[in-house]
Amino acid sequence: MELREVIGRRRSIRFLLPHKPVERQKIQRMLEAARIASHWGNVQSLRAVVVFRDSAPQAVLEAITAPVAGFQVRLAPVVIVWYLDTAAVDEQSDRLRELLRAGALGFGEGKHEALEKQLIPIFAAMREKLKEPGLGEVDCGQGIAQATLVAFEQGLGTCCLGTPNTDKIRERLGLPETCRILLLQTVGYPAESPEAGGQRPRQPFEKLFHLNGYGSPFPRDPEVVAELERDRMLQTQAPAPWREAELEYLKRALGIKGHGLL
Repeated sequence: MELREVIGRRRSIRFLLPHKPVERQKIQRMLEAARIASHWGNVQSLRAVVVFRDSAPQAVLEAITAPVAGFQVRLAPVVIVWYLDTAAVDEQSDRLRELLRAGALGFGEGKHEALEKQLIPIFAAMREKLKEPGLGEVDCGQGIAQATLVAFEQGLGTCCLGTPNTDKIRERLGLPETCRILLLQTVGYPAESPEAGGQRPRQPFEKLFHLNGYGSPFPRDPEVVAELERDRMLQTQAPAPWREAELEYLKRALGIKGHGLL
């Protein structure tokens, strides 16, 4: 499958086959993709604990069950707990030196001295500020996105979920206090169609993106839109005419009670 198809067709898959296990090699490929994602200062603060439903302690399974869309966690063969470790910032000087040795930072004969006497002291002065929410979460998101694309390319479905149970999850997983839980990602083989009902609603392009300043919408070229549709990077808007019938079938097949929101 070409990358444009992976990007264009990837959807949050909320309905997974609970009986079909996910191969550890496929999870490893997701983690490999996350590991090599870009991260400011090469700090690499993105970390994860992979929870396999068939082998994890019951206390861990109880902690990760989300109060919203909890059925997704209960059905998923695998849940990846993505988190950010702020302690990684404490090692930033070493990461910068690694970049310099790799030829990815600086140039000229004086670059080693400039790193030690200028750049490292600048970042050291901001160390505690850099541990606060912000740029770290953005770069961790890049790693999670790369892992998600690899999952889809391998025929897996995923869905990223927030959770208010961050303290309980950190305690049950044994994570240090320096860690912030980012999200839970369910992983498994899709029980629903790859389209998942079609392209989810999105706000107008012109409302989201601006040109040279706020209030001046970035012009949306219809020819570009048509090109993306031909390449299947943009799909038909949801809902597909058969979606409600598919949801009813999934509800019965997977034994989901009630409205399926919780």
